[in-house]
Amino acid sequence: MVSFVSFITLSLALASSTQAFPAYGSLAGLPREELDRILPTLKVREPASPPPPLKFNGTKLVNDAQHPWKPLRHGDIRGPCPGLNTLASHGYLPRDGVASPAQIITAVQEGFNMDSFTARFVTYAAHLVDGNVVTDRLSIGGKSQHTGPDPPAPAIVGGLNTHSVFEGDASMTRGDAFFGDNHSFNETLFDEFVAFSNQYGGGKYNLTVAGEYRFHRIQESIATNPNFSFVSPRFFTAYAESVFPINFFIDGRQNDTQLDLDVARSFFQGMRMPDDFHRPNKPVGADGLDAVAAAHPIEPGANAGAVNSYTPDPTSANFSTFCLLYENFVNKTIVGLYPNPTGALKKALNTNLGFFYEPISDACTQVFPYGK
Repeated sequence: MVSFVSFITLSLALASSTQAFPAYGSLAGLPREELDRILPTLKVREPASPPPPLKFNGTKLVNDAQHPWKPLRHGDIRGPCPGLNTLASHGYLPRDGVASPAQIITAVQEGFNMDSFTARFVTYAAHLVDGNVVTDRLSIGGKSQHTGPDPPAPAIVGGLNTHSVFEGDASMTRGDAFFGDNHSFNETLFDEFVAFSNQYGGGKYNLTVAGEYRFHRIQESIATNPNFSFVSPRFFTAYAESVFPINFFIDGRQNDTQLDLDVARSFFQGMRMPDDFHRPNKPVGADGLDAVAAAHPIEPGANAGAVNSYTPDPTSANFSTFCLLYENFVNKTIVGLYPNPTGALKKALNTNLGFFYEPISDACTQVFPYGK
């Protein structure tokens, strides 16, 4: 009897563990035995095709009656990207913070007028690393950010929290992973953001400030984080992160590329658009990135296990080798996370790799790590 009860208890525990894996949980990097346990429990969803560019791509009111800001509920997920956090809090994305890639592309186009190229390339890159390609779901964060009277939800599996890809060292308002919390708003770093805006931008955040503050954050991480890594793809996303607030957080009627610091705090910390906020008057992406990178040029590299040991990495893609970024991302990052996929997982990876490639098909040669 004791053995039978123990067997039942163990079976229930294993079943509960299997069922507990969320549909948006990333499968990236899981060992084969874990994949064999989890994959049969997931409902396979055929990935939706990427949404087309907007038909109307001019400025319009986006903090409107159909998209009011709402406070976080118990279990709502937010993460290191203030733009996606804001879109979820306004209902352009599901408010729980879990969406499909197609929903994210639609949201960033509708809410921020992000151009189709950037929206598709960035979203599918994020999904391949941080999402669940089998269920076609992606969490925008690493943990529940609910701060109400109920206890917060437990940490989730996956989300935009895979280190050195989209979340990464030298963030403008989030700490390095080496120090612990790499996804929550960091007041100390935002104070630095404000100080640099006051010093170099006359109290506004602009491209000049972006160049100075980006370099400062790199140097700060070199001096304090022995594990600091600044290679592709994080090398690219860090500079994109510096210009996105200028391109997406300034009212589309303003046309002066000067971000008010109260507005910046509203997005970065409050996850909230200002009242009467209008999106940009034309599709934009990483506009200004070249100017920020040129202010203080630095080669991709990393600390060698000690502070102030930054060493350039000649194998990393840089701004002159964009197709190498694509090739390294597929052949190193994705294959490193999924070395030998089979069945539905392999099919889903190939489909999403195709979606990822389409925006750059006129510039780069497609690679097929898992065959055509």
